[in-house]
Amino acid sequence: MRHGRYPFIIGFLAAPVAIYVTFVLGPYAQAFYLATTNWRGVSANPEFIGLENFARLLDDDVFWKAIRHHGLLLLALPLLTILLALFFAFMLNVGGGSRGGVMTGVWGSKFYRVVFFFPQVLAVVIVGVIFSRVYAPDDSGLLNGALGAVGLDPVLFMANPDIALWSIIAVLVWQAVGFYVVLFSAGMSSVPKDIYEAATIDGAGRTAMFFRVTLPLLWDTLQVAWVYLGIAAFDAFAIVQVLSVDQGGPDGATTVLGIEIYRNAFSYSQFGYASAMGVALFFLTITFAALTLRVSKRDTIEL
Repeated sequence: MRHGRYPFIIGFLAAPVAIYVTFVLGPYAQAFYLATTNWRGVSANPEFIGLENFARLLDDDVFWKAIRHHGLLLLALPLLTILLALFFAFMLNVGGGSRGGVMTGVWGSKFYRVVFFFPQVLAVVIVGVIFSRVYAPDDSGLLNGALGAVGLDPVLFMANPDIALWSIIAVLVWQAVGFYVVLFSAGMSSVPKDIYEAATIDGAGRTAMFFRVTLPLLWDTLQVAWVYLGIAAFDAFAIVQVLSVDQGGPDGATTVLGIEIYRNAFSYSQFGYASAMGVALFFLTITFAALTLRVSKRDTIEL
């Protein structure tokens, strides 16, 4: 066994490593190469132009507008999603108080878990189509129909540059919050009930129990959730593509890097420039994840 250990390990790792190199590292390397060319998608030998595409990015107002939108998404999406998911998860697990010496959730908590998770089973494109009807500018839209019923003027949710991006953020939060309710519920269910019971005996209310017991014990889960939601904030392509006016409009009010990469590659046939945007997006995502893990690092609380 000692002599055959390494061939055995190599035999199991060879196939997955080969697949990973071919379908993950290979496309990354190709994108990095294309970012230094002026390839338009038809030439077999694209011209090498060095860092010209990246220099062009620095002077591209649309690129910087997309970066600003990602900055807003990075602040709003993780914060709103985590706050809502924490509140709902806390209510579903320990919000009902102590019954028979056991901490329980609110009445019907099992049913609510299914309801909260329901958006996760829908494809992102389907979510976009649903909210295109919710945000419809006439009385056929769910929101404007409700506003018209009480005598208010309709709101152009996706045609108003001031609120279009916030309307997109609302959809992203609605779609994501159910998954994190389940994630945080799993974390809370792993906390020994004795801790909650001891806090209750000591006179801790729900607010104190949430901030002094639940949050410290869920810190690692919160850290992972923030990273995942930050990566989602750097995406948002499908929702913007389906829901926004003119794919990132009006007047670029909802555009994101994914939309600009798609537009430059498949509408303008500037695959080299689109690859440069993709490389920039790659490093932005990696930098965000590394900084988040570094800043939020803390000692793990042993149960």
